[in-house]
Amino acid sequence: MTTDATVKVFFASPQFAVVGASSNPAKFGHKVFVWYQDHALSVTPINPITPSIKTRHGTHPTLKSLSDLPEPTNTSLSIITPPPATLEVLREARRVGIPAVWLQPGTWDDAVMAFARGADGKEGKEGKDGEGYQGAVVAGEGGGGHGGWCVLVDGEEGMKEVGQL
Repeated sequence: MTTDATVKVFFASPQFAVVGASSNPAKFGHKVFVWYQDHALSVTPINPITPSIKTRHGTHPTLKSLSDLPEPTNTSLSIITPPPATLEVLREARRVGIPAVWLQPGTWDDAVMAFARGADGKEGKEGKDGEGYQGAVVAGEGGGGHGGWCVLVDGEEGMKEVGQL
């Protein structure tokens, strides 16, 4: 269950990354990436297909995967991908030591949430110790928006909680 404490852990990271970052202003991957830029946070776009993305802040080279992050253990991760891709991103986040993830509305289903909460990600089966994602998770019902926790809606309050705003 997401709490204000979980959001604090997320924003305590010195760096951020957005999986699903996009140049298309109509897409949430673009909106979320620009939100970080607008708040002067160090943010890296992750997109395995596009070598760079453009925003009103300029052109930004992308990384293909979380494994390419220079300091994954100091990077919180916003995810804007369909649920099957989100599950794979969470598995990689666990492998590289990402401390906190924010699953934007529409990125999760039951299997993703099970894995995010520490289970093995297979619907109906609890995982053994260490099989699911082990970091802080901001996701699911709650927050200030109608679709669940969203950095675009709830992010500024989280930044205030850790003294970044």
